[in-house]
Amino acid sequence: MSYTALDVERLVQIITEEVLRATDGVAAGGRCTCHSVHVECCPDRLRGVLDAGASRLGLQASGAPAGTVAGLIDHTLLKPDATQPEIETLCREAREYSFATVCLNPTWVPLAARLLRGSPVGVCTVVGFPLGATTADVKQYETRRVIFDGATEVDMVINIGALKSGDVRTVQLDIEAVADACRAAQVVSKVIIETALLTDEEKVTACTLAKAAGATFVKTSTGFARHGATPADVALMRRVVGAEMGVKAAGGVRDLSGAQEMVRAGATRIGASAGVKIVQESKGAPVSAASSGY
Repeated sequence: MSYTALDVERLVQIITEEVLRATDGVAAGGRCTCHSVHVECCPDRLRGVLDAGASRLGLQASGAPAGTVAGLIDHTLLKPDATQPEIETLCREAREYSFATVCLNPTWVPLAARLLRGSPVGVCTVVGFPLGATTADVKQYETRRVIFDGATEVDMVINIGALKSGDVRTVQLDIEAVADACRAAQVVSKVIIETALLTDEEKVTACTLAKAAGATFVKTSTGFARHGATPADVALMRRVVGAEMGVKAAGGVRDLSGAQEMVRAGATRIGASAGVKIVQESKGAPVSAASSGY
C-alpha cells in the first residue's frame, strides 16, 4: 500500500491521540509523557514532523566526515560467530577508510573502543538484538552498560510483538528506556523498527513513537529478518520523521549503487558489512543527498 503525505499526516494524528490516551496524556507536573512539554503541544508538534520535502538534508545526523561515502557508513559485523581477529580487522578498516562507526555486538565494545581511541570513528553497538523481545528495563541496562564500555552510538530493536499487537504504550516505554539513557550520556540512539515484519501503518507508528521519544535516528532493519532496507521504506520513514532526524538504511546494502539508492530515498546513514567494497567502488566520489529532493 502506498501512502500520500496526507495519509501519513492523518496516521500520525491518530497515533498521537492513541499515545495520549494510553498514557492519560500527562506526566508529573502537568507535562506530556512524550516530550516533557505542555500536553496541548503534542498533536501539533508531531504533525509538524511531516514537513515532507520542505528542506534538504545533510548526509548525517552526527559527527561522521561530511560529503564522503565512507562518512555515511556504519561498518558492520554482527554475526554471532565473529572472532576477535575479525573485529580487529573491522576496526583497522574503519580507521583506514574513515567510516562513521564500527557496528558490532556488545561483547566487542571495550575492544573496539580501545582500538579506535584517538580516531574520529565511533563505536556503535546493538541492544535487544536481534529480536527486540526483552523488556524495557533490560534494554535500558544494556544501554547503560555499553555506554560505560565505550559505545558512542546505540541501535536498539523495538518490541515488535507489542507493536503488532497494538500495544502502543509498551512500545513507547521500550523506546524511551533506551533513548533517555542515550540522551543523558550524549550518545546517539537509533531505533530499529524491522520494516520487513511491519505493515506500512505499523512503520508509521514506530517512526512516530521514535520521534516522540527523542531518538536520533530510525533504522530499517537488523539484517536478520527476511529482507533488509528498501528505498520505499526509507522514503516512508523520512516522510514521517522529517528533516530533523536521521534515517539509517541497513540490511542488504551491498554495493555503491545500492547505497546511492538509499541516500536518494532519504537515508543519512548506511549500515553495511560491505563498506570497504562500497568505498572502493566510489573512488572517493562524494554522495550528494541534494538529488533526493530532501
